[in-house]
Amino acid sequence: MDTSAPRSCHRVSPIRNRSRAMAAALAILALGSVAVLHARDGKAPQHATQAVDEADPLVGTAPLDRQELIGNAPPPGEPLYSGITSPGASLPHSEVEASPVNVNVELSYPTGVATPYYYSNPTMIGFTGGGGPTYGGGAQPMIMPVVGDWTVPPSYTQSYYDKSHEKASPGYYSVFLDTFRTRVELTATQWTSLMRFTFPASHRSNVILNLRRAGGDVEVVGDRTIRGLAKGGHPKEDADGPWFVAEFSRPFAGFGTFHAAEGEENWGLGDKDVEAGRRTVSGNYAGAYVSFDTKAGEQVLVRMAHGHSIAEAEARLRAEDPDGDFERVHAQARAAWAQLFDRVQVSGGTPKQRMLFYSTLYHSFASPRLVARKGERFTDTNGQVRVADHDRYGPVPFWDTGRNQIVLLMLLEPTVVQDIMRSELDMARERGYMNTSFHGDHAVFLYDGAWQRGIPFDYAAAYTYLRKNATDPKGPRGYLAEYTKNGWISDIVPPGNPSPPYAGGKAGAATTLEYAWDDHALADVARRLGKTEDAQMFLRRAANYRNVFDPSVGFMRGKTADGKWISPFDPGEPYYNFMMKEASGWSTLWLVPQDVQGLIDLLGGRGAFNAKLDAFFSTPYTAKGICRDCTGLIGQYVQGNQPDQQAAYLYAWSGQPWKTQALARRILADLYGSDASGYGFPGMDDQGSTSSWYVMSAMGFYPVDPSTPDYILGSPIFDRVSMRMGNGKVFEIVARNNSARNMYIQSATLNGKPWTKPWFSHADIANGATLVLTMGPEPNKAWGADPADAPPSMSGRRHDGR
Repeated sequence: MDTSAPRSCHRVSPIRNRSRAMAAALAILALGSVAVLHARDGKAPQHATQAVDEADPLVGTAPLDRQELIGNAPPPGEPLYSGITSPGASLPHSEVEASPVNVNVELSYPTGVATPYYYSNPTMIGFTGGGGPTYGGGAQPMIMPVVGDWTVPPSYTQSYYDKSHEKASPGYYSVFLDTFRTRVELTATQWTSLMRFTFPASHRSNVILNLRRAGGDVEVVGDRTIRGLAKGGHPKEDADGPWFVAEFSRPFAGFGTFHAAEGEENWGLGDKDVEAGRRTVSGNYAGAYVSFDTKAGEQVLVRMAHGHSIAEAEARLRAEDPDGDFERVHAQARAAWAQLFDRVQVSGGTPKQRMLFYSTLYHSFASPRLVARKGERFTDTNGQVRVADHDRYGPVPFWDTGRNQIVLLMLLEPTVVQDIMRSELDMARERGYMNTSFHGDHAVFLYDGAWQRGIPFDYAAAYTYLRKNATDPKGPRGYLAEYTKNGWISDIVPPGNPSPPYAGGKAGAATTLEYAWDDHALADVARRLGKTEDAQMFLRRAANYRNVFDPSVGFMRGKTADGKWISPFDPGEPYYNFMMKEASGWSTLWLVPQDVQGLIDLLGGRGAFNAKLDAFFSTPYTAKGICRDCTGLIGQYVQGNQPDQQAAYLYAWSGQPWKTQALARRILADLYGSDASGYGFPGMDDQGSTSSWYVMSAMGFYPVDPSTPDYILGSPIFDRVSMRMGNGKVFEIVARNNSARNMYIQSATLNGKPWTKPWFSHADIANGATLVLTMGPEPNKAWGADPADAPPSMSGRRHDGR
């Protein structure tokens, strides 16, 4: 990491007398913060730093840069995937994010989703203050301070900026635009964004505001306000709404409106419509410019809110930001993050490890987004205006965060999880089916996992829709009739059988595996509700993963409709939708979290399973096809995408948990922040999924199957972790003799009693617990190796050691 880049920190200065020490301590307590030891070498304490100051939102905005870690991605002409995170200012679960934009998504679509920011890009094109699309590249309007001349978008007037003068901290972002000698600062509330521009002396200090390619309507109102309506997007799904109001802190010295005449014949010179003094405009890239006559250091504040009407946008602006006090809003945002971070205290490790830990913890709360607080008005999925009778959240991206992040929320925010479950149930009632996300079904992981962790809810009401998803062929589970009839989903071999990655197809093998995983969780919910026949039906379907396992090659493999294995088949080649889902045969093999023991049996027992898993992490990646998502490599393992992110923890079932311990340390060290900037991610964060993997693995455990209450032990990088769970109880993990070399668990105790299992259940820690791990430089191959100590599995434990 570039340690020369300053971050917004509030450090505690050395104290020489008792009165000053007491005052400082009281100040820290008043902020609700927790001090953690900050040591350069991870051992010698330096000075206290608040947890919130450890986080750097720039983490995740850069890609890895070592060739052995990124395989053959990306395709020519595209940038390598970063975490596709934003360093902008927001609150936990916030709908609004005030974000810098240095990617012109109108003229390029470089990655799988429109991201507003890519760390290595040297010029800034604007700033956004909306929510709307999950990824902020499409937020609008775009706002840019420009001193002097400017151009009509999509040819934005760009500015160079010095990375050493860029700062990001939770709830705040700042950058100095060298080209315009202007400082930009961003902060946010739940519904509003604030942008503060500090201009140089100039008669031509401008602020340019424009909509995106689809355009819309823009109006200059009076001498301090711009408002408008953005077209495009998904108005019913975007909780912030398409209308916006932007208010300025001082009167305009001049103004005008413009739009780009894109699409006209001979588009080029004369392709724009700019008129000084005009107040209204419509069209592509519709926008307004306002000018100020500034002295050096004079500031212009822009505060903005969105809504489903002008009235709603204005009401939000008045309610949450009545006076436009930037420092007050920034302090409130920082305090909100501090209160959340204070729930997890870590000591030991290196400064970089603590920075990465709190930075990934920060990104872990990007999803789901709060749509409305209890008692507030909001627009539901059918476009109806309603009053929230609980905190209403947006959809959970189940294929991504449903695998891990939702468990982190259950540990830290169980009351939030209750409202998330209520929100998902409300949306199911509005739409007729429970939400799915991208691939598979997976909403059941949320409900089954929460029930097994003791979170109260009307699970019978949710089950109605979970069951409907799983049994109604007209519902959101694609190819369900085929899955129900055959127990597997076929694929059609494309003409010419093109080389992967092939984006067509049904992802038949992977879809079968994901549905079987869902069905296992559904069987548990049905059993708990006393629905015995349903439980038996879904349990039978949970074994469908066996139908796509080809013992002749030892991999999951696609079938044609006649039941024949698809050929040719190369398990090292990545597929996007043909047989697999954004993964190779190697990666997809391990997608049986509900029955790891059953997979061990299919592969020939513990010895054969371990040999296969060893080969997975050691076989060189030599794919001919380019998989954009397949970055963050260890052998065939891909940390940068979801299908195999649980694989390193599977040794807990096969008697070699020490290999999990070594792999967890290696992934944490090599695949996060190992690039030149120190901000690199192994692939898309997917709204907190890849970040949550880091957070829990750094603490020393991971939920391989989120629908169960079980956590698989890895190797904590910190000497002590203290987590204040949502029920007020404290779970501590103490790693004695811990260091980069001492990564292996020698022995363990839980609440003072010997612990030989490489896993623990939520019931073991629900009332508070202390897990003590004694670490060492060499593996203790006997610890956790007994078959009786393996985690639970659908097929049951084997006690013969095979």
